[in-house]
Amino acid sequence: MAKRKLVLDEFLPFRLSFTSNAVSEAIAHAYESLFGLKIPEWRLIAVIAEHKGITQQMIGANTRMDKVTVSRAAIELAGRGFVDRRPNPEDRRSHLLVLSPSGRELYAQVAPKALELERQIFGGFPAADLARFVAMLREIDAVALGLPETD
Repeated sequence: MAKRKLVLDEFLPFRLSFTSNAVSEAIAHAYESLFGLKIPEWRLIAVIAEHKGITQQMIGANTRMDKVTVSRAAIELAGRGFVDRRPNPEDRRSHLLVLSPSGRELYAQVAPKALELERQIFGGFPAADLARFVAMLREIDAVALGLPETD
């Protein structure tokens, strides 16, 4: 069996990263110009909106963002009055993040734009293809998250 040569543009992890970055950059430009939000800040707004209160550690686990990125985005959003910190009754060492009233207003503006951008990017694909694509992404997530860490 002949060894396969690595061609970056055909290397699936690279293609996945390239496409993810292209989509994120398009969305980032829209969020920055319309709402003054960077991608980590938008992701925090979205994930916090889905919960009655969530810790920064849980946000990191749900979004795969590192602790520093989550912390910086939380500090920025709290400083701008979009996020409130509340005591965590289950763990006094951490806080729960919740959207403030202005954060909920921001989310109400951002969410429809997010869905519009999703339609612009993916609207030309058949629904069955998109459903299979999402299923494959979830399968890839499961495999990648189950791989042993290497040093």
